[in-house]
Amino acid sequence: MVLLESPIDPQPLSFKEPPFLHGVLHPNKKLRQANRLFENQLIGPESIAHIGGEVKLLLSSETPIEGKKMSFVNDLTVTQDGRKIYFTDSSSKWQRRDYLLLIMEGTADGRLLEYDTETKEVKVLMDQLRFPNGIQLSPAEDFVLVAETTMARIRRFYVSGLMKGGADMFSENLPGYPDNIRPSSSGGYWVGMATIRSNPGFSMLDFLSERPWIKKVIFKLFSQEMVMKFVPPYSLILELSDSGVFQRSLHDPNGLVATYVSEAHEHDGYLYLGSFRSPFLCQLSLKSV
Repeated sequence: MVLLESPIDPQPLSFKEPPFLHGVLHPNKKLRQANRLFENQLIGPESIAHIGGEVKLLLSSETPIEGKKMSFVNDLTVTQDGRKIYFTDSSSKWQRRDYLLLIMEGTADGRLLEYDTETKEVKVLMDQLRFPNGIQLSPAEDFVLVAETTMARIRRFYVSGLMKGGADMFSENLPGYPDNIRPSSSGGYWVGMATIRSNPGFSMLDFLSERPWIKKVIFKLFSQEMVMKFVPPYSLILELSDSGVFQRSLHDPNGLVATYVSEAHEHDGYLYLGSFRSPFLCQLSLKSV
């Protein structure tokens, strides 16, 4: 086994103790009230969007941005006038199919970028992020939120106003590993999570974060698909206030109905749940929860 090479070279990461799952985080089964749509007709519908009209390439992933190619372009958000597109490049080393290796290695090579549709210029707004994932522009378009999945937190970068160019922490030490972020009708944000950090309980990813040698051994012996079988599926949708405070949570312990949830898109009183692995969408009436 010593002679086997590991595909990752992880560094130790430090986390706070996960928040206790009580109060607004208390486990429930509200996501199990969802209905599955288009079952077995879709493949990993991670995001939900309304698409129509002409499709054209704006920026090639082969184009180096400040000396680095984009290997894992992930999520985007657009200003109302269509002038600016903010998007995440999760890694310059790993591709989408290697998301688990990216998380386990803790690679800090992700970026937040801005594309100007008029000038065609691309700027790097933030770098050295650990798996920047979902992104959402604020209603006032003064900042963008970026889910830093590996670190279980959401960063904020100011794109206009007095704070322009500055960054801070919007919400940290989340009860799970955040994926996409979408606006809620309450003025806050929905955050999808396919894996939680159980407390009370055991979080494998937290346990391994300070034990990089164990991570290396695991990936010497097992494929990504095999490792995923050891990660208990637990779907969680968290609603945050406009200041990043936990407002409410919707759960499906064991992911029996809503499996591997990555996004919650609110529309006309319903949440539409995307997934990065499941062959269906889920529709949940907010009135029922």
